[in-house]
Amino acid sequence: MFHPLTTARKSIGRVAVLLAALWLASCGTAPIGGGGGGGPSINTRNAVPVALLVPGGSADAGDDLLARNFENAARLAIADLGDVQIDLRVYNTASQPGQAAAVAQQAVADGARIIIGPLRAEESNAVGLAVASAGINVLSFSNNADIAGGNVFVLGNTFPNIADRLVSYAASQGKRRLAVVYEQNQPGEVGKAAVEAAASRHGASVVATGTYQFSQESVIAAVPGIASSIRSAGVDAVIFTADTAGALPLLTQLLSENQVDPATTTFVGLTRWDVPAGTTELPGVQGGMFALPDPGLTQQFADRYTAAYGEPPHPLAGLAYDGVAAIGALIKAGKSNALAASGLTQGSGFAGVNGIFRLRSDGTSERGLAVAQIINRQVTVIDPAPRAFGGAGL
Repeated sequence: MFHPLTTARKSIGRVAVLLAALWLASCGTAPIGGGGGGGPSINTRNAVPVALLVPGGSADAGDDLLARNFENAARLAIADLGDVQIDLRVYNTASQPGQAAAVAQQAVADGARIIIGPLRAEESNAVGLAVASAGINVLSFSNNADIAGGNVFVLGNTFPNIADRLVSYAASQGKRRLAVVYEQNQPGEVGKAAVEAAASRHGASVVATGTYQFSQESVIAAVPGIASSIRSAGVDAVIFTADTAGALPLLTQLLSENQVDPATTTFVGLTRWDVPAGTTELPGVQGGMFALPDPGLTQQFADRYTAAYGEPPHPLAGLAYDGVAAIGALIKAGKSNALAASGLTQGSGFAGVNGIFRLRSDGTSERGLAVAQIINRQVTVIDPAPRAFGGAGL
């Protein structure tokens, strides 16, 4: 059975990571004000109380590891903000929606002007509801776009954002006839819908789909029919929603064995195909494409974090840094309503430790991603991550 999709030298590191505290473009942005989700008034001359909700206190040791990583990354960001003062207060949610809502309300009672976290969608939804009447915005670590909106913004990298990047690039390379192969579960359905929406925006078409139940037996039984549909539809690229801990290795292998040639029909992944590192050795993913954060910036953050804490960061740790750095950049502007929705969604976005990102008025996020291809078992960036956004980002 497959697992479900979920999820140096200090002087050198500081110069690189400090960029994350800066706006990408200080000119040409809309003025920061209230409205559209609101936000509290702050005094930027004093330390601004910020609540960080982490999954510590559950029975899962992995949650405690994540909690430590989120707090460490947040404190690195604060150290890089210079004269911007943030009073960080950390609360454990134990990965329970009820406890998350309770500590969020306590954080507001303690004076928090914005909340970063929690990790999971159910917790984040509960937190958003718990503090909505207080006008407090929430920057969730979740990548589930379904919970976005109102006072909840998602920092995680969503399937719609990933699909948009990959479909746009594929279409630019003449690959406009797409197939989607997806699991019969919520992540699979979300991924399929994201590809279909991206295709409509970028002049591509989903001309074939294939689905399977979330088991090895179902994949084996489904592949011959999926392969036949792909061949008969003249598909240019097959987009998979599965991750490397699930059906991806088996799907790519069996489709290749069923006359879907990845040399002519490009395999594309909505998930990271370089995690774990051994994935790049799989025969079925050779030549395949996927999206990933800016590798250079990601490595700079990893080096800085490792130098400070003696261990490499969890892949999600950068989300906490990004949340604090964005808040710090807005506070630095000196506006009393900097944490209102219109401030959080300013169109130029922010430079994070994994690349550029911006929050949209519907609560979703847009992240600048690179497109990579697996060539000779190595990850090669074939289209770099953008360093600035175009458009208003609304």
